[in-house]
Amino acid sequence: MNAKTADAWWPPLFAAWLIALTATAAALFIGEVMGQTPCVLCWHQRVAMFPLALVLGVACLVGDKAVWRYAMPIAGVGAAIALWHNVVYFKIVPEALEPCSQGVSCTSADMTILGGVPLPLLSLLAFLGILALLAQTKRKAGA
Repeated sequence: MNAKTADAWWPPLFAAWLIALTATAAALFIGEVMGQTPCVLCWHQRVAMFPLALVLGVACLVGDKAVWRYAMPIAGVGAAIALWHNVVYFKIVPEALEPCSQGVSCTSADMTILGGVPLPLLSLLAFLGILALLAQTKRKAGA
């Protein structure tokens, strides 16, 4: 195996880190700069996303191609919470089951970007993207 194929696992890992870093920075901007208090489900997603930005960044720095072993479960939990958040957001479940209704509502126009894309959907896409890139990292690392 030559050096080029030996390091093929690094670009998808770096891309996963960029997604996690961007999502973390966006969540902090929305909460701290814009003053939008996150709902309960958003908080739980942050609990998964924030450590991913750190863990994936460190893995990129030290060349840890086995990072998928501990990052995929974190991203999987975050994706599951984000999926549930989307089910609630798009009103697929009855109103009585909406935990979002007790805190700040994610259904307001302030919680959309790019002409109406809801933040819960962006969160789900970020977690799914990280999972896909980590799966690619795993495959390319030969694990």
